[in-house]
Amino acid sequence: MAPLSIVYEIVDTINPKIWDTYVSHPLQSYAWGEFRKTMGITVVRITGKKNNAIFTCFQLTFHRIPKTNWTIGYFPKGPPVNKDMLNFLREAGHKQKALFIQLEPLDIYSQSNIEEYSVLNLHAASRPLFTPHTFVIDLKPPEEKLLQSFHSKTRYNIKVAQKHDVKIKEDNSDAAFFSYLKLTDETTKRQGFYAHSHTYHTTMWHTMKENNIAHLFKATYQNKLLAAWIVFVWKNCMYYPYGSSSRENREVMAPTLLLWELIRYGKSVGCTSFDLWGALGENPDPKDPWFGFHRFKLGFSPTLVRYVGSFDLILHPALYRLYTFANSLRWFILTLFRRV
Repeated sequence: MAPLSIVYEIVDTINPKIWDTYVSHPLQSYAWGEFRKTMGITVVRITGKKNNAIFTCFQLTFHRIPKTNWTIGYFPKGPPVNKDMLNFLREAGHKQKALFIQLEPLDIYSQSNIEEYSVLNLHAASRPLFTPHTFVIDLKPPEEKLLQSFHSKTRYNIKVAQKHDVKIKEDNSDAAFFSYLKLTDETTKRQGFYAHSHTYHTTMWHTMKENNIAHLFKATYQNKLLAAWIVFVWKNCMYYPYGSSSRENREVMAPTLLLWELIRYGKSVGCTSFDLWGALGENPDPKDPWFGFHRFKLGFSPTLVRYVGSFDLILHPALYRLYTFANSLRWFILTLFRRV
């Protein structure tokens, strides 16, 4: 008997608990979709069924290109892509007047996977949003064994922070979040990169916190806030998507102790892994602006995980080429002025 095919359909309403049962990443959670809706973004939720029973769920967002009727689709951390899914996504994209849909599946890199993607007629993403690599810490070993696995310098810096009596605390209050926003502004200005707006952060925080996904941790020294990180707890994995730090009192190594205490927290709530939300990959360039952060994470002896990458499902080739050229020019100008 031939295997049953998956039938895809767009759903306007679905029980959030049922939805979350079938998704594997917080960016596919029902709460994340509601957050994007609140920001005025179009969210399309899709179920795949076998024999009328739900087999998979995934959502994608459509973002309007300013001063046009066109959109760009974005499909982050969804299930592995197949031909039938792509056909359905094409239909959904055309209904939303999308030039293309950027796909960043939660699919581990392997030679067989790459061969499968190579026949799907996808284009390497013009501007990926996620790095193809991330660091993941295995939280299953006992604390002592985890600590011993860290780089000696990392263990030393943890002791330095403890000696200076750096305090680590979960604080989900409005006051703590406001302090996080202020520190984020300082961090982005100092490091010269672009960050989401206050409205984005605030809406995301309230939506994900209310659904018990987002948690705010802060590191203080002599009552001064030195670091504030937001983590997501989703099923058996913890994620580190947002963080900020101060230039003050860097000698007390507050971020190192903060990450160690987050590891301990993740274990305490039943997480078995901690995704550090990005890495540069093998043999990173020391001149890369993210090299310092990559090296900081590396001190905790994580596993380097590689995904299949980012792809563009092109729906309007001529307009896609025009858009990617204009967008590349825009980022070149922004980067140029940022360096001045």
